[in-house]
Amino acid sequence: METLPFGPLTDRTVHLCIDMQNLFALDTPWHTPWMDRVLPVVARIAERHPARTVLTRFIPPERPDQMPGSWRRYYERWRDLTQERMDPGLIELVPPLRAIAPPAEVIDKRVYSPFFEPDLPALLRRRGTESLVITGAETDVCVLAAVLDAVDFGYRVVLATDALCSSSDETHDALLTSLSPPFWTANRDCEQQDDPCVLGLSLAGGAILERRRRRADTPLLQHTANAPEPLLMH
Repeated sequence: METLPFGPLTDRTVHLCIDMQNLFALDTPWHTPWMDRVLPVVARIAERHPARTVLTRFIPPERPDQMPGSWRRYYERWRDLTQERMDPGLIELVPPLRAIAPPAEVIDKRVYSPFFEPDLPALLRRRGTESLVITGAETDVCVLAAVLDAVDFGYRVVLATDALCSSSDETHDALLTSLSPPFWTANRDCEQQDDPCVLGLSLAGGAILERRRRRADTPLLQHTANAPEPLLMH
């Protein structure tokens, strides 16, 4: 078992779960096809530490004209997903996660990054948070925004790759690749055999990147700087 590059996570770690909502889980124009597949892993992390979990919700405006600039144009394109037209139940968290809030905290956000809302940075400061384990959707949109802002705020970031999903395999893989060497260090860490595996990411020179494909018949691929061929993990 390999350890995270800066040691084990401590009780100053928060699980930040991004936008696991009916809006993306159900049959909508923003449907994320393999959210159902990662949901059991996300739920297992959240249920293990509900009081240390923060669940975000992406909240569309009532009308496009309530948003500035490019966001207004965005919602003119997606007017059927504004609150004046959409089923309000779509905003809710998926049932397994809704069931743990409280004690899990819920942060509503209007844009991609949850750090844009002052409630999240304030909550993390009150808790003395040092590290974030990030899960949720979509890898290449709201999760990416959260990761970059978390780094800017100085948090150690761990991505649970088996608990991330996107509407596009290609951009999901591209995002994880962009977080690989030479800019990041990433090591696999399984605290117990049946625990979700995570990537420990830090602003340092590269080592290992591991990523799991969505399709059940595709093995976990481990890529190393020195290995000419992928190593198949079972």
